[in-house]
Amino acid sequence: MAVYTEVSDEDLTAFLADYLIGTLVAFRGIAEGVENSNFSLRTTQGDYILTLYERRVDPAELPWFLGLMQHLAGQGINCPLPVAGRDGAALRLLCGRHAAITTFLPGVWPRRVTQAHCRPLGDALARLHLAGLSYAPARANALGPAAWQPLLEKCGPRADEVQPGLAAELAMASARILDAWPGVAALPRGQIHADLFPDNVFFLGQRLSGLIDFYFACTDFLAYDIAICLNAWCFEADFAFNATRARALLAGYASIRPLTPEERAALPVLAQGAALRFLLTRLFDWLNTPAGALVTRKSPLDYLRRLRFHLATRDFHDYGI
Repeated sequence: MAVYTEVSDEDLTAFLADYLIGTLVAFRGIAEGVENSNFSLRTTQGDYILTLYERRVDPAELPWFLGLMQHLAGQGINCPLPVAGRDGAALRLLCGRHAAITTFLPGVWPRRVTQAHCRPLGDALARLHLAGLSYAPARANALGPAAWQPLLEKCGPRADEVQPGLAAELAMASARILDAWPGVAALPRGQIHADLFPDNVFFLGQRLSGLIDFYFACTDFLAYDIAICLNAWCFEADFAFNATRARALLAGYASIRPLTPEERAALPVLAQGAALRFLLTRLFDWLNTPAGALVTRKSPLDYLRRLRFHLATRDFHDYGI
């Protein structure tokens, strides 16, 4: 989440007139994240989130994202539910951007991840995957392997501004990972979240209360979602891998949906690919974030350290299985 487009009180009041959710009480931007402009919205009828879609989101794909959230909520997954306007449409325009209002989920995301967070995370991820199997429309992963080389080329020699030799190291890693990447039919596929970082998972105490921010969701290997979570949840502040957290995450997932032998074997390369994907998008954002944007940039080097760990793994046993 972030804020790239400012919304005036007058524009917001006119926008809310198309809904049946009361009148404006409070409104503020949310600086966390990097993709869309997000605002906390309170009306006389409750709390909501307003999102203006920016940058990487293709407007033609927004109905897919909103439809997925509606489907998952209908399957019992605690996720934001798009709010329809008076005309029945959830997607509309605000300040020249496509925009939508979704319901607000209670809870807070864990600033310090512990083992106690990881088992319920794995459980929730597996339930999301099973619930998504009955959502028929497919969406290709726009930031999957086919996007990595173009992203690296866009960053070009400027990558070495972040760290000398980074461009060459990433080119070598990308070639190695792509050469080992599973074929499209090699592993179970379905709808994945693809961005389930701690700030997209809410807890009330030790209970997981909701999953948010589905705007990278896509149709891909289910185990790739697990690999993303291993990267996001299972490293210490000094970038040491925490196998205890990984074991809890994987046990929670397997209690709902056991991994196939092929998924277990592919876990190292999937984790390598997940680390590379987030390294490249963070690198691009680090070099290209607009001046003055209300956004928290994230260091790409955090994921370089993760990538090096994954490239050094021997097999899936290194992940706590």
